[in-house]
Amino acid sequence: MAKKSFTELINSPGMPVLVDFYADWCGPCRTMAPILEQMAAQHQGKLKVIKIDVDRNPAAAQQYHVQGIPTLILFHKGQPVWRQSGVVPGPQLNQVLAGYVGS
Repeated sequence: MAKKSFTELINSPGMPVLVDFYADWCGPCRTMAPILEQMAAQHQGKLKVIKIDVDRNPAAAQQYHVQGIPTLILFHKGQPVWRQSGVVPGPQLNQVLAGYVGS
């Protein structure tokens, strides 16, 4: 399977894409990982979750002005519709996602 570009990934038709900008050395990023796995499982088929390592992909982080990590950005039809830096608790993230993934 060919590797898709970041732009191709966030332009997923009909499905919102949650992007986690993170780094392996970041403690709060490690805290966020199981929350994101839970969201991906809970909204399987309705939401795509992508992790972008800012050390390996500085251009993508720069393009979206990511200053701190973790930073989550929710894309809907290729457009950023929500963003938050820092750890986002599962219930709060679920509330945000509910408006885009349906129930």
